[in-house]
Amino acid sequence: MEFATVQGDIAEQSADALVNAAGTSLQMGSGVAGALRRGANGPINEEATSKGPIDLGEVAVTDAYDLDAEHVIHAAAMPHYDDGRATKQSIRDATSHSLETADELGCESLVVPILGTGAAAFEFEDGARLVCETIAAYESDTLEDVRVIAYSPAKYRLLEDIAGEVRGD
Repeated sequence: MEFATVQGDIAEQSADALVNAAGTSLQMGSGVAGALRRGANGPINEEATSKGPIDLGEVAVTDAYDLDAEHVIHAAAMPHYDDGRATKQSIRDATSHSLETADELGCESLVVPILGTGAAAFEFEDGARLVCETIAAYESDTLEDVRVIAYSPAKYRLLEDIAGEVRGD
């Protein structure tokens, strides 16, 4: 599947669905989750936690409230137990389940952060490669506009390089 890279705040993106880098409890704390919680300006955290806990690698869907999206897909790439660390498998599974769920919801556009690399402490470069490879290998029924996002300019440059390698640019 084709995908693009963007730099910025995921809470400022416009898409049918935005993916939250969640933990298994679905409690929206800092990082991507915090940005989405603040941007939603509504009870998104309460709605999310009411659907949890979920298994590692699984997803839950909430309303996007005041975000410029219809849905937020909460992808649990990190456990909220034991050491709280993401794994290669949890990042792949959470990315894959986010794409499948977006298809099930009939989404045409989706914005995905690099899951598991914030509080879950997975190396950004490795996480970016896993997310990009999973998206590239996915065959969608409805998605036409998939964007992988990084917040900082430095991480965005790294993401661009990795995405280019994965796409064969």
